[in-house]
Amino acid sequence: MRDSKRLLSIFRSLSEARQQGLLEYAEFLAGKEGADIAAAPPSEPLLILRPEKENVVKAIQRLMQTYPMLERNRVFHEASAQMTRHLVHGVAAVDAIDELERIFARNYQEHLDALKQDPLSS
Repeated sequence: MRDSKRLLSIFRSLSEARQQGLLEYAEFLAGKEGADIAAAPPSEPLLILRPEKENVVKAIQRLMQTYPMLERNRVFHEASAQMTRHLVHGVAAVDAIDELERIFARNYQEHLDALKQDPLSS
């Protein structure tokens, strides 16, 4: 209860834009909580086009769907860092999303490289 009051106090002290960013980040974290996939993920990235206008949270969700074969916890740390750069340090959403695209592509390449070294690990 004490934490929720503190969170509400912090939320109210933020500008409207930062409040929106905090809500988007909370939605991202909430989505991560229930992200258990029962079926085996595809081995190839799915073709999900990047919308012309997209916020950072939606981009992370899209990229998680595009690359379901990646270990979420491994990518989450780097994705969270981009969210922080955007929300706290004022990096433009498009720049943070461009970096997210590179992060996911790099992680996918590392995934492929690991499979080549140990094809039975998939």
